[in-house]
Amino acid sequence: MQKSDLRIVFLGTPEFAASSLDALVSGGYNIVAVVTMPDKLAGRGHKIITSPVKDYAVAHNLPVLQPEKLKDETFVEQLRSFRADLQIVVAFRMLPEVVWTMPRLGTFNLHGSLLPQYRGAAPINWAIINGEQETGVTTFFLKHEIDTGNIILQERTDIGDDETFGEVYDRLMNIGARLVTQTVDMIINGTVTETVQDNIDPSSLKPAPKIFKDTCRIDFSKSAKEIHNFVRGLAPVPCAWTDLCIKGTKYEACKIFAVKPITSEGENPKAKDEGSYNVPIAEVTKNSLRVPCADGCVEILEMQLPGKKRLPIRDILNGLR
Repeated sequence: MQKSDLRIVFLGTPEFAASSLDALVSGGYNIVAVVTMPDKLAGRGHKIITSPVKDYAVAHNLPVLQPEKLKDETFVEQLRSFRADLQIVVAFRMLPEVVWTMPRLGTFNLHGSLLPQYRGAAPINWAIINGEQETGVTTFFLKHEIDTGNIILQERTDIGDDETFGEVYDRLMNIGARLVTQTVDMIINGTVTETVQDNIDPSSLKPAPKIFKDTCRIDFSKSAKEIHNFVRGLAPVPCAWTDLCIKGTKYEACKIFAVKPITSEGENPKAKDEGSYNVPIAEVTKNSLRVPCADGCVEILEMQLPGKKRLPIRDILNGLR
């Protein structure tokens, strides 16, 4: 079978998925349709926001489907009309069985972790938050339970001690795009060898649930290293945050983009949350802002006060003076 003979439907939404779509189109694979999220209205002006995958598809004259509901009969019939041999899913919604079983060669997914670890919506974030030194990407065939299908390919990459979610995301996006085309080539050539994810001790698995605003609040009762990992695992988006008392003034929902862990010897101090505001109290020096934690403190390096711009801490402190 040649590339041009294999009819592929691609399903995805963010930039992470658009990179894989670009690799397929640039590689000469036959993308017959693209499925992505519906457009959204955002901002005060209610501007229409389209997904990166849609933007790419429109620019390359690819048919685009944007269903509100994936079980909708009209959408299912539209999808069936493209007669796909294979479907590829990258950073999209959970598919109903009627969709993922439609192609004769099945549907495979690109996931941003080394499965079976970090099944779920935010695998890159949680790997960094948990202090992992290694992660990767996996392609696997879909089945009923989310992220549990037979593994096709995996590729590993190290996580640096100070790397952020954004940096690891960009690297995995590029690795993943290459892995997607390799997986398609194996399917075309009939050389796929599947690895089953069964017989795994559930207690050994680390989950990667969806991240919400409350998830991103910093807990200063944790160690300096844990807070450091937490902040970089959410930077630059969705971003860790905290209420903070600086020089007697309470600032709500300060976004924290970078911190430096500083551990102390001897008796571990407790995070300061006393005072009239009952929020963490920052220790201010001429050029630094430190918040006590379980085993020392974290020095905030980059922050955004409510209603202000993201700035290095020195510039913020100069403004407060």
